[in-house]
Amino acid sequence: MKSKFLIYCCIFEIILLSGCNNSSKENNTAESITSKTKDSAIVRGIPCDIKLDRIHFTKAINGADTLAKPDTKGNILFHVGEKKDYFSDPNNKLSNNTAPILLSKLDNTKPFTLIAKVSPEFTESGLYNAGVLYLYANDSFYQKFCFEQDERGNHRIVTVRTIGTSDDNNHDVVQGKTVYMKISSDTKTVASYYSLDNKNWQMVRLYKNNYPSEIWTGISAQCPVDKGTTSYFEDISLEQKSVTDFRLGI
Repeated sequence: MKSKFLIYCCIFEIILLSGCNNSSKENNTAESITSKTKDSAIVRGIPCDIKLDRIHFTKAINGADTLAKPDTKGNILFHVGEKKDYFSDPNNKLSNNTAPILLSKLDNTKPFTLIAKVSPEFTESGLYNAGVLYLYANDSFYQKFCFEQDERGNHRIVTVRTIGTSDDNNHDVVQGKTVYMKISSDTKTVASYYSLDNKNWQMVRLYKNNYPSEIWTGISAQCPVDKGTTSYFEDISLEQKSVTDFRLGI
């Protein structure tokens, strides 16, 4: 009996150690993805030079520089082709990283605020069509903030944060086809807001800023299901200061 007891104890200890090792591997993977170093900001795009009054885009993913057309007023008409999305599905069925993204480099050791007035093209067949704001470190570590058409045809605020795989958070339904969107950080936290009048802001998400010291922010249009769409971005600005009230977004 004593020998059996010792065998059971040994088996239990092996199982326990195995679980600890697996947990350690998962933690190490998460830590490597969210490492606070400049080397984590690896953008696989190409250099570009699209300079507006209050933001300078210098990197393009998936041909974004050929699809985003500035107008004479300093706004951007952003076209995207069919079945273009950026999403890392936990089940790997809907994973897709073909959406074009226009990016501007950002010093994440300082506060920042990105704002744009976003008007996506919503149609009956345009499921998940969206105009999108991004925070981007690499393909495994980013946030997108969308004004998106949902399964019922509603125009909805959506946030997706990817750390290895993507989550998917549906927020408020917005009446109309245009919304102001804002992402702001005081270096410690990141918050996302929307507004109908550029005065009264509604916070939809807040989390710890564990992005690298050098990251990218920018804009995109997505069309995961339909044959193509266009989003219009107005009044785009990037400043190295944050909102002062993270609940009210002002």
